[in-house]
Amino acid sequence: MLITIAIPAFNEEKLLPSTLAAVTGAGEAFTDHGWAMEVVVCDNNSTDSTAAIAEAAGARVVFEKHNQISRARNAAGNAARGEWIIFIDADSKPSKALFETTAVAMKKKEIVGGGATVQFVGGKAPFLFMFAERFWNGVSRIMSWPAGSYIFCRAEDFHELNGFSEKLYASEEIDFGRRLKKIGRSRQQCLKIITGTPVFTSDRKAYCTSMGEIFKLFLLWVFTAGRSIRKAENCGYWYDGQRR
Repeated sequence: MLITIAIPAFNEEKLLPSTLAAVTGAGEAFTDHGWAMEVVVCDNNSTDSTAAIAEAAGARVVFEKHNQISRARNAAGNAARGEWIIFIDADSKPSKALFETTAVAMKKKEIVGGGATVQFVGGKAPFLFMFAERFWNGVSRIMSWPAGSYIFCRAEDFHELNGFSEKLYASEEIDFGRRLKKIGRSRQQCLKIITGTPVFTSDRKAYCTSMGEIFKLFLLWVFTAGRSIRKAENCGYWYDGQRR
């Protein structure tokens, strides 16, 4: 079986090398199962060396000119040749243990797909930021909502769902997870959130964005009943281009 690792990347020359190295190391888990792995990186109109770094690491690179995480994920997903796709953010690192747990889940017919809890790494993030990590992980477990930094599903289901909604500039992973759960229920399948082995993701936003800006985005989302995430200008937290 072939597993595709799909990585959307916009100006990620600083963190992409360590992500690709982590993916390669973690990929030994699939080798142990007799499976093969490919890596597809979507260069989402980067102005730095993102594409060159990905190619040098042996990844297959596709291009998406419109800066939108949904489109970047879809471009990588549509280029996938594997039976299963694992979407990983360019600032996130899987462990071999996480890939091993994922492989076990993939072998179970009752699993439609899933995600993993998140652990921020980097510097010492503010307390509220770390509280947000714990809060999200709790919500993720209860609601079976996958974090965007780690989502896995069958390629055929990805295509059946037409990928991630390109109407959304944020929270597209939650929308995708809901739709994936829906088709899973029709087959008596469930979406699994892996809790014992988190995906490690950068805490850079704790230093690039103030809590005031984050709170402002949250209020805008509340007062527009979620409609604000349909416009890129309302989602600067994700599209401001700040990279560390």
